[in-house]
Amino acid sequence: MRYGPPVRFVRRPDGRHLAYQVVGDAKLDLVFLFGWPTHLGLMWENPAFAGFLERLGSFSRLILVDRLGNGLSDRGPAGQAFEDEMDDIGLVLDAVGSERAAFFGCHLGGRLGLLFAATYPERTAAVVTFASHPATLPAPDYPWGVTPEQRARLLEAIEAGPRDPAEMLPRLAPREAADPSVRQWWRMFYLSATTTREAYDTVVRLGPVDIRGLIGSIRVPTLVLHRTGDRWADVHASRYMAERLPGARLVELPGDDHFPFFGDQDGVVALVQEFLTGALPHADPDRVLATVLLTDIVDSTRRAAEAGDRRWRRLLDEHNASVRRQLARFRGREVKTTGDGFLATFDGPTRAIRAAVAIRAGVADTGLQVRMGLHTGEVELLGDDIGGIAVHIAARVMAAAGAGEILCSRTVKDLVAGSGFAFADRGTHRLKGVPDSWQLFAVEPADR
Repeated sequence: MRYGPPVRFVRRPDGRHLAYQVVGDAKLDLVFLFGWPTHLGLMWENPAFAGFLERLGSFSRLILVDRLGNGLSDRGPAGQAFEDEMDDIGLVLDAVGSERAAFFGCHLGGRLGLLFAATYPERTAAVVTFASHPATLPAPDYPWGVTPEQRARLLEAIEAGPRDPAEMLPRLAPREAADPSVRQWWRMFYLSATTTREAYDTVVRLGPVDIRGLIGSIRVPTLVLHRTGDRWADVHASRYMAERLPGARLVELPGDDHFPFFGDQDGVVALVQEFLTGALPHADPDRVLATVLLTDIVDSTRRAAEAGDRRWRRLLDEHNASVRRQLARFRGREVKTTGDGFLATFDGPTRAIRAAVAIRAGVADTGLQVRMGLHTGEVELLGDDIGGIAVHIAARVMAAAGAGEILCSRTVKDLVAGSGFAFADRGTHRLKGVPDSWQLFAVEPADR
């Protein structure tokens, strides 16, 4: 490696290691999320990329991370759920002693930075996105995604084996595409960053992730940057995000380079530095993104009358102990009990679903049945309690569930794409007291 600081490693709970680097020593912590693929060693082999990172490190303590299965991090199965990616960022922040950081995310990295900010506002100072987008696949009100047919062709091309990565450059960096040294660097960078199998897994698992329904929950300062002529990512996607991010600032830049370090990188760095080092308000967060779980014992009144007070109390104690074991196991926070059920929150929907499945299995041992509802959205922190529309939606989702059923909103389903669950469509419902119609899904592990 010709340039760059020492590479360090932090151990994940599963024993695998994440590679990271730290550049600079300013007071502001800034996490640069390049997206996919990444390679901490070969980033520094391109002079433009190296100069860009050094300039970011001149006004911050710049933190760089190789995603699991990429670059210098441990290899193996790739394509984690976004909440696992957030966990990895948290591990690296803990390793460098960072309590609060800003994020600069390119392409997929921007989506990850926004989701981290919504989930952990207390650890997020600000977010800058560059050529990013909130969803990969298109929707009726979001026509700028990759169609299922285009995605299928991409997966077929990846599975067919390595092609010359330099064929991408006319869309990624049009003016640099003819430079032999850039073409050679990009070949080496791309082919070294990830394997064919890892690339395939990443596209399969991360492609459907959609955070459009959550960007309104973000309460940290946000700067949205996009070059208007970008041929890889449509500028309309950034316009869409900026319109829905509370208080976001959108700056459209001239040019057609997808990477921020090619083209006018001076203008990009100047905007980022001004935005992150200015006098920005930092209100204590009183709202946070969370996955809400509500549980309820089916026919509890009838069961209590049949069992009698003493036996019902014993059954209820067994039920409560079983639920609390699973909440602790999957990092859920018990907010309160509701007599014959629980209100709990999770910092990731995958863990919430796994907890719900485990709760159902554990409670069945007591002879009881529960129904559960899940929704991910913004909740209001009210001391030890929570409130807000997300809680009401989760309650209405639960009310629509049958005995032994776990229902979730489409928001939850979209966020856990690739996490190993199968969903049965339960149709579109009008939820009492909640605007619009809501598509609900019954959730089961994919191997059942």
